[in-house]
Amino acid sequence: MPPRYPDVQVRLRSRNPYALVSAVRLALRQARVDEAEIFRFTAQAFENEEPHCMREVCQNWASVRVSV
Repeated sequence: MPPRYPDVQVRLRSRNPYALVSAVRLALRQARVDEAEIFRFTAQAFENEEPHCMREVCQNWASVRVSV
């Protein structure tokens, strides 16, 4: 399933899930996504603070590429 905002692309050089959430939030803001949507994304991302769950939520909202 493609992400909710496939045109929002995030590239990150860290596996830290909090950094990833922050990067997706910034990318959504830069794409002029409504603040209510960004709040909804953030709530979903922090619903379960397991790193793999946070990454999965990020990938459901934006195109994410993580390299180390």
